Amino acid sequence: MKLPARVLLLAAVSGCTPSQPPRWSEGGAPLLLPEARWQRDSDDAIEVHANGHVIEDGDLIFIIDRVGRITDEDAEPVALLFPDGRLAGTDDRNMGHVGVSNAAPPSRVEAWLAVTPDGAVTYFDTDGERSAGGRWTGCTGPAQRTCTLVTHLVAMRHFADDRNSGVSVGVGIGIGF
Repeated sequence: MKLPARVLLLAAVSGCTPSQPPRWSEGGAPLLLPEARWQRDSDDAIEVHANGHVIEDGDLIFIIDRVGRITDEDAEPVALLFPDGRLAGTDDRNMGHVGVSNAAPPSRVEAWLAVTPDGAVTYFDTDGERSAGGRWTGCTGPAQRTCTLVTHLVAMRHFADDRNSGVSVGVGIGIGF
């Protein structure tokens, strides 16, 4: 009698695990992984390392690979960036759109942030107002899309944190996963 109970428990627990983003095993958009740093005006700096580790204040916050897969610090799937810019999360959840130099959140088609070729980060609110978000170094040429992706993911993390707290904020404050 114990064996069937264990099997049912295992099935119930595994049923709660989110599915990987679509096409996870094949990967998505090709990305260059630079040694880069995002010096943010009022927050800790974010660093991207050539091994794909993204670090904030000495802590690993997520990992990106060369084919657009994003995992959490435990190497569990979080999202996949497709070549067309669509960012799909686990259970095929829409996480927005990421281009070379701008990104849009899931709920909008307009960009909510941009990373210019010189590394400047600009946030756009729904009224079109702009605010500065610091500056990337090491994100020139093909590495720019990687830095735009990291900027978007960090913004998503903060946005989710703010939504979960009941606080309403403008664009650019962040979104999470």
